[in-house]
Amino acid sequence: MYGAVALRASVRAPCVAAARACARHRAAFQYLAVQKTGARQSVGLIQLNRPQALNALCEGLMEELGRALQTLQNDPQVGAIVITGSEKAFAAGADIKEMQNKTFQECYSSSFLVGWDKVSVIRKPIIAAVNGYALGGGCELAMMCDIIYAGEKAQFGQPEILLGTIPGAGGTQRLTRAVGKSLAMEMVLTGDRISAQEAKEAGLVSKIFPVEKLVDAAVACAEKIASNSKLVAAMAKESTTLAEGMRTEKRLFYATFATADRKEGMSAFVEKRKANFTDS
Repeated sequence: MYGAVALRASVRAPCVAAARACARHRAAFQYLAVQKTGARQSVGLIQLNRPQALNALCEGLMEELGRALQTLQNDPQVGAIVITGSEKAFAAGADIKEMQNKTFQECYSSSFLVGWDKVSVIRKPIIAAVNGYALGGGCELAMMCDIIYAGEKAQFGQPEILLGTIPGAGGTQRLTRAVGKSLAMEMVLTGDRISAQEAKEAGLVSKIFPVEKLVDAAVACAEKIASNSKLVAAMAKESTTLAEGMRTEKRLFYATFATADRKEGMSAFVEKRKANFTDS
């Protein structure tokens, strides 16, 4: 009897430890709400929670997201993860006020945005459940995930060109891969947005749902994924990764911080005026 009890305790120990870790992290989060959900508690659900800024991806939020993902990665009960925002905004972009005054030297020496890569290197499958705006860094965050489900009113875009810079967290690489070169270049060069329906037709989004049913649908898909072999799912995910193009994009993104146009574009955004680019 003692042996059976000890065995059950040893099997439960990793799950109990992971649950306690998840609880500790949940209490420490300022910009996220994190929980386990699904009939078997096999899905990690992360909600971006910075509503006053439309979930703009500040450094603090992205640091918390990395910690939350690592906690769920280490939880043997969790087989898949869902990331979502609010009904109004998945994430309206990076926090421009944080990067407005950065220089090329600062970006390069600090490996600026390198922490964002944490999302794409998590081995467990991740579903983005996108309602509202997914713009700039928000669109890039969605594309770091393995599957994108969209609410009917979702909008996707890479408007960095309007700020005098380029996507720096995978936008040029993943968008081109998802929707093809022509549409990707149109979006990157004009800053124009596409609707959820256009995103689905282009291959960026796999399914569209009513706003209020989106998260439930994403969790249901995640539960289905979690019921399969976690090991084989991780192998399937790893087989689709890309790397060299990402490094090139990052270098060029840093280079825009040496231009006057990047400084003018971000200043105009923060000051709520039209940018006056001088091609310098």
